[in-house]
Amino acid sequence: YIYVTESDNGNTIGNNIYHYTWDGNNLINPQLLNTLSGESSWHNGGAMTVDLNGQVFAVIGDQYDEIVKNEYRLLQNHKKGDFDDSGVIVKVGYKPGITQPKYDENPLLHYYAIGIRNSFGLTVDPVTGNIWDTENGPHNFDEINLVSPGFNSGWEIVQGPITEEKKSKILSFDGFQYSDPEFSWERTVVPTGLEFVHSELFDPYENHLLVGACATGEIFKFKLNEDRTGFVFSSPHLQDLVANFIETESGEKEFESLDEIVFGDGFGCITDIKFGPDGFLYIVSITDNSIYRIIPN
Repeated sequence: YIYVTESDNGNTIGNNIYHYTWDGNNLINPQLLNTLSGESSWHNGGAMTVDLNGQVFAVIGDQYDEIVKNEYRLLQNHKKGDFDDSGVIVKVGYKPGITQPKYDENPLLHYYAIGIRNSFGLTVDPVTGNIWDTENGPHNFDEINLVSPGFNSGWEIVQGPITEEKKSKILSFDGFQYSDPEFSWERTVVPTGLEFVHSELFDPYENHLLVGACATGEIFKFKLNEDRTGFVFSSPHLQDLVANFIETESGEKEFESLDEIVFGDGFGCITDIKFGPDGFLYIVSITDNSIYRIIPN
């Protein structure tokens, strides 16, 4: 499965998802499964994952920019416009022959989640089968979310933990429900790829989720709770599930210490992290034009 933004002479055709067959040497027999919103060059997403039942999922951002798409619509929790296949996690190829969910009688059947600003990270917990994502905020409150079926992430009403006032503004769609992120950063870190530790070579980090960041070049580690639906922290200032700005005695603002959750740094803009079949951890850095391999001592 390949997610690609296709264009013709600089004009976008669409954000297309294809199914190919690998014959051992080449990708053959391309089949177009979905054409998602392609209005804008902003917030195209593109991360994909597959659940334990073989269903493939893909995420696309809200496609918002100030020139082409300058109004938020239904899928961004605004009572305007139509369903437009943006800001969602889509069930890839949910109905054969319907490549654009927005044209189905009930587009919501194709969406696993809505209300997503933009995302570069999507993965499945190999133990529970739960789907998780990372989400990028505008200037603050990047998120990690446990994405239950029918998840409404809350954008454009909220990023980060919600207030009761804002919660009342979330649109109500049948089968979709808002929940707070499992963790958020008040400062922008741009979380991207995320991966559950499932390698014997990394036993000290069993029951952890690793998350890469583009803005800071860090890999964060999050210890899972007993039922793997959230995180546990020993640092009191992280137990509110937010990395906050705090005010110093001089009146300046600084970020709360993240020492407990930093796994590694110095990788530049990380776009993806994955464990390979060899058990090693691979890090894709777009700024370093490199794929790093982490080998335990």
